Amino acid sequence: MSDHTDKKSIDIQKIMQLIPHRYPFLLVDRVLDYVPSVRLTAIKNVTANEPFFTGHFPARPVMPGVLMLEAIAQAGAILFFQTHIDLGKPDDGLMLFAGVDNARFKKIVQPGDQLRIEVEVLKIRTPIWRIQGKVFVEDKLVCSAEILSAQ
Repeated sequence: MSDHTDKKSIDIQKIMQLIPHRYPFLLVDRVLDYVPSVRLTAIKNVTANEPFFTGHFPARPVMPGVLMLEAIAQAGAILFFQTHIDLGKPDDGLMLFAGVDNARFKKIVQPGDQLRIEVEVLKIRTPIWRIQGKVFVEDKLVCSAEILSAQ
């Protein structure tokens, strides 16, 4: 994350203007910092009230790995749309999940954890973005993947 005092953050209201996801499928609570077309760092607070915990698994709640991949994709979409706005090219289309490569799940995520989602743009070939995503709980890597998104 940047050490600049002019960090660019995005609150939940702005996130909901940028992407169409809503509860229970909105998986980004706040953007801490971003650099247009380059990278973004966001957080997701994982609470015991998440609807998926009632079935995954009642005796030992574990956040499904596929939802961490979705959180990476949503963070990438936020970066895509905010980049367009910052460049003066607002675009209200959809970014769709187009592929995933090299997904790895390293640790269990459970209620009370806070995810730090870091995405970095690997390649832009409009309208397709390839990003590297990493999800951390504290300083521990819990998930990583390359995500392909298309508009």
